[in-house]
Amino acid sequence: MSAVPHSVTDDVLVSFRGVKKTYDGSHLVVKQLDLDIRRGEFLTLLGPSGSGKTTCLMMLAGFEFPTGGEIRLDGRLLNRVPPHQRNIGMVFQNYALFPHLTVAQNVGYPLSVRGIKGSAAERQVLEALGMVHMDKFGKRYPGQLSGGQQQRIALARALVFKPQLVLMDEPLGALDKQLREHMQIELKALHRQLGMTFVYVTHDQNEALTMSDRVAVFDQGVIQQLAPVGALYETPDNLFVAGFIGDSNQLRGQIATAQGEGCVLALPGGQQVQGRPVGPAAAGRAATASIRPERMRLVAPDAPVAGSRLQGQAAGVIYFGDHVRLQCAFEQQAQCFVKVPLGTPALARIATGDPVTLEFDPEHLRVYA
Repeated sequence: MSAVPHSVTDDVLVSFRGVKKTYDGSHLVVKQLDLDIRRGEFLTLLGPSGSGKTTCLMMLAGFEFPTGGEIRLDGRLLNRVPPHQRNIGMVFQNYALFPHLTVAQNVGYPLSVRGIKGSAAERQVLEALGMVHMDKFGKRYPGQLSGGQQQRIALARALVFKPQLVLMDEPLGALDKQLREHMQIELKALHRQLGMTFVYVTHDQNEALTMSDRVAVFDQGVIQQLAPVGALYETPDNLFVAGFIGDSNQLRGQIATAQGEGCVLALPGGQQVQGRPVGPAAAGRAATASIRPERMRLVAPDAPVAGSRLQGQAAGVIYFGDHVRLQCAFEQQAQCFVKVPLGTPALARIATGDPVTLEFDPEHLRVYA
């Protein structure tokens, strides 16, 4: 992945260049990482367990040191700088609050480490608590707070000394679903309000899509794709990203013809569908195509053709409130599903085993040879 040197642009706050990390001397947890983090952006590092995203964050925070390469913050080399000298705020999943200190004392702790005391410290603590709507809780202890309130205090502590950068390691992982979704909205609003640079680690793709300006998708120590959320969802670079971000259906076959931005994929059983190739595509090559469930339409077999078509059988219907998920079976393919709005005429009286006709625009079927 190409990256812009720090000297060329002023909007880069953090720069990773050729960064590697190994714990045992042989297995690289992070491989040759090149990454620029822009000032004021909300960047999420997303990936499964063991993909290298948390190690990347810990090297930036200073809790781990890179085996090779350089990490710079605003041009300053960080490789051997201890955490408390980096001007970086950190929010952990387990909150890491001191149980014997009050809320105000917890939030003020980073200030005392930096030699800020007295009325100046009190003013900054009140300001930070106000940012997270906890200014009336200063005299309480962490044990008297709910999980969501403790997470707000941990966030206030990370913001109190006005760092250049705020790092968050799965900070909402311990919260229940409803509170987690509420906090996602609040975090995004706080980011807009403060204009700080946020770097967020999660394995939750919905969380990443909800909050981020850009997302770096990690797998096996490598960034598979770095892009704004819309581009990541609509135009994944490879099958891993297509399968990890959102829902996707996959069709396996062989490229029959390829020309320019279009190709024809021949499926087992004789059906052919049109799609858009990603990377080099040549007739005769095995390929796997990916398409989002909402990009496929259930149509009547006799309806006018308005795209590429696929014939299969209904394998089940799952009710989701505002839509149903129609499971479909195709010859020698993994089962796929289509999001069908309630009230779609072709959905009426469909039973398991009935023939179904699906239609989609070829530009939404991405073919990976």
